[in-house]
Amino acid sequence: MVEFLLERFARHPDREAIIWRDQAYTYAWLLDRVRQSEALIKSSTVPCGAVVTIEADFSPSSVALFLALARHRCVLVPLTHSVHTHHAEFTAIAQAEFAATVGEDDRVGLAPLRCRADHPFYAQLRRDGHPGLVVFSSGSTGKSKAAVHDLAPLLEKFKVARQALRAICFLLYDHLGGVNTMLHILSNAGCMVTVQERTPEAVLAAVEKHRVELLPTSPTFINLILLSEAWRHYDLSSLQTVSYGTEPMPESTLRRFHLLFPHLKLQQTYGLSELGVLRSQSKGSDSLWVRVGGEGFETRVVDGAFQIKARSAMLGYLNAPSPFTADGWFVTGDLVEVDGEYVRFLGRKSEIINVGGEKVYPAEVESVLQEMEGVEEASVVGEPNPIMGRIVVAKVKLRGDEDIASFRRRMNAFCTTRLARFKIPQKVVLLNHSLVGNRLKKMRAGLPA
Repeated sequence: MVEFLLERFARHPDREAIIWRDQAYTYAWLLDRVRQSEALIKSSTVPCGAVVTIEADFSPSSVALFLALARHRCVLVPLTHSVHTHHAEFTAIAQAEFAATVGEDDRVGLAPLRCRADHPFYAQLRRDGHPGLVVFSSGSTGKSKAAVHDLAPLLEKFKVARQALRAICFLLYDHLGGVNTMLHILSNAGCMVTVQERTPEAVLAAVEKHRVELLPTSPTFINLILLSEAWRHYDLSSLQTVSYGTEPMPESTLRRFHLLFPHLKLQQTYGLSELGVLRSQSKGSDSLWVRVGGEGFETRVVDGAFQIKARSAMLGYLNAPSPFTADGWFVTGDLVEVDGEYVRFLGRKSEIINVGGEKVYPAEVESVLQEMEGVEEASVVGEPNPIMGRIVVAKVKLRGDEDIASFRRRMNAFCTTRLARFKIPQKVVLLNHSLVGNRLKKMRAGLPA
């Protein structure tokens, strides 16, 4: 399934494939490391079709191991440090039979586990002779779900050669968006630039030093770049495109970033752990309207909710019922507005706040709050109320000191001309810690009330 990738590596032996800790590794090196990884797999008596966890982040050896295990038709279960407290739980859910670790020195260890992977989805992959991939949802609204993918259709879209780019591997190794970035770069003989820390300073320093052209990231991280003003200290002239996804983009954040970098193409992306990443085209760099779909995907809107039918859809969950409709559509849970071929994502249906029969979208309120002077981060949730059903609650981190009464007065005055009365937060919680989760997305669940 990965032969086409190895053939492309062989055609570009001297190109830089990976930058890791500021050292360059060529495609010739990567091809050789894939072969070494295959030898390790065989010497460790890993059978074809085995379920293998990979505890790693992006590095030369972790990339080579991913490809070698896929070539061996194994089921890969990437796990990064961001979910280290769940490693034992996820390993058990995945029925992992072997555990691979990639250490700080980039050395690979591979050991058997006392488990037998007998889930029907694994049996299906073995019958078809295909490699698999298990990715866990973030679990922001409950227990993490384990989505099982057949890697063959996920790999298929990368057979069409596109532009070779130098790109930051920002999204994590165990995130489907991170896997998509890796495969996109490698399939076009581009260069993966890895970072040891996902901070504005570290990422923008890597952009400058390694002449990065593409930065795939999240709206939350774009806001962190704006807040830190790290962009003032680095030469970002090589950067051509910043793509963003994984969560709603506040309109105020997009507008501010576009004004700072009018020459950059700002591209909204859309993907789900259950479906893969769709091709997308933003209406403009300053627009939240986006066209999504492309070959292998069909989309429709039912009662305001976005639904997708995908050739690359997961086989199903290991630990939850099938989420597909009887005719094969995946109900995303995302509410949208429609304008011809374009849609604008309003937020998750599960996060909508019903205030006395009126709908409040958290992202809209957060976008307004983040325009206020002194507001560093804002997260909006609903809270039960005996009169209104629910009320809007704002959890805010400020740049400086301010008492809550003063902030409430300022907030009410600021929001009055920008939001309908029922959308203005009725309760405010000031926090002294970040609202950013370990996957660099905004947290709504689990914050103090």
